[in-house]
Amino acid sequence: MTDDEFLQAFATATLANEQFHHRDHLRLTWLLLHRLGTEAGGEAVAGGIRHFAAAHGHAPRYHETMTRFWIRLTDHAMRARPAASFDQLIEAFPMLLDKNLPFRHWSRETMMSEAARRDFVDPDLLALPAA
Repeated sequence: MTDDEFLQAFATATLANEQFHHRDHLRLTWLLLHRLGTEAGGEAVAGGIRHFAAAHGHAPRYHETMTRFWIRLTDHAMRARPAASFDQLIEAFPMLLDKNLPFRHWSRETMMSEAARRDFVDPDLLALPAA
């Protein structure tokens, strides 16, 4: 699927929920940050994921802290080493594929709390890199 087809399928929620995995979240984030910039892209990612989750009957599963972490980390990686494609970004930063990375910064108890799901909660283990 091309980037434009992927974004369209995501935006219209015609992309099956079972086809939207961690790597796809990262691809979405890279595309929107790349096209819209840090602030607008970050808001588009968060709003888009909220919409996608709701469209697939999973609105309560949206997690604000987790979403903002991956947006911030992807943006940090993009600034550290600009990439012409998502695959180049992943090649340069394969640790982005590690779904356990947030737990270096947050305890599981804090990250899995209702407060962290609803609103961004600062890390309780290790501060995030400067924005």
